[in-house]
Amino acid sequence: MELSVLLDASGLAMGYLGAGIGAGLAAIGAGIGIGRIGGSAVESIARQPEALGDIRANMILAAALIEGVALFAVVACLLVIFKS
Repeated sequence: MELSVLLDASGLAMGYLGAGIGAGLAAIGAGIGIGRIGGSAVESIARQPEALGDIRANMILAAALIEGVALFAVVACLLVIFKS
């Protein structure tokens, strides 16, 4: 009797669990990606200080693109949670 109740609710619970893990992984992945971009940009500026403007512009553009993808992933996961 108790097993059937758990099995009936497990589909919905697994959906919530998957959405939560997906949102967390998207946020962690974006943080790691932006951190690596920042670190690489600082190293590049240290090697070639005269290229500061170009490196900074490319760094900001890449970070914005990563942040946009991460935001889209988190919103998709939240939609799974709230539409279930």
